[in-house]
Amino acid sequence: MADAIEPFDDFLPEALQRRSPAPLVDIGANLTHASFAHDLDAVLARARAANVTTLIVTGTDREHAEQAVALARRHPGPPLRLFATAGVHPHDASQWSGELERALRDLHRQPEVVAVGECGLDFNRNFSTPADQERAFEAQLGLAAESGKPLFVHERDAGGRMREMLRAWRDDIGDAVIHCFTADRATLYGYLDLDLHIGLTGWICDERRGHHLRELVGEIPLNRLMVETDCPYLLPRHLPAKLKGRRHEPALLPWIVQEIAHWRGIDEADLAHATTATAWAFFRLTGDGASPTASHTAQEEE
Repeated sequence: MADAIEPFDDFLPEALQRRSPAPLVDIGANLTHASFAHDLDAVLARARAANVTTLIVTGTDREHAEQAVALARRHPGPPLRLFATAGVHPHDASQWSGELERALRDLHRQPEVVAVGECGLDFNRNFSTPADQERAFEAQLGLAAESGKPLFVHERDAGGRMREMLRAWRDDIGDAVIHCFTADRATLYGYLDLDLHIGLTGWICDERRGHHLRELVGEIPLNRLMVETDCPYLLPRHLPAKLKGRRHEPALLPWIVQEIAHWRGIDEADLAHATTATAWAFFRLTGDGASPTASHTAQEEE
């Protein structure tokens, strides 16, 4: 995503300092964005303070994927663990080439890289043509099948074509998550029927465009649900204090989890435990300190 981020506060007001009752995994953090360049250490410290203990740093092109891997190597944890994804966002699909495919294949061999993506289809903005998007996505589906790593998928206004492409590859690829899901009930069930995972962001906190998600969130099985900030984008609109510049960050993930738990009608701690267990299983994470206990594994809802 290429949206501009205005000058921002380099601290969180006390009203926004909230600690999750259980460790959280932010499955989509764009920490290689330029807005984090001057205060990333402070951002990570605030994430730890908020009990956001695992961050999946999104790689949206070769450059940012390489930066995400470097970040993950610098922060192997505990108490805070960073991992990376590596892919080409549909906005940049016109750049796809054989050389780029080879570079991504090499990145996918790195232990810090836990998913192929961010990749997919975005027919809303069409910064790359739909044909170029499909070509790049098809190639990355092949890379996921080859590497055995899960897919981190972007979809906007392309649900029908996305389902067609995923259905054609479903027997060859492993797990896949529709990151930042914002679509309708029919699209949700189409993805669940393909045994996909769903990532929810602060979109659900937006009374202008996210109210429909409040009705759908209870229909997503807990073992298919994960949470993310998509920072620095999608700052929740329901926060009790304002941030100059409106830059989102992982420390604010507990506010999103609280909102999702409210609309599901379950305890926030239970949702935190469940989404963390789901994320650790999806990305096949291992390590000490932040992994969910066996007593809080995500269970399929009846």
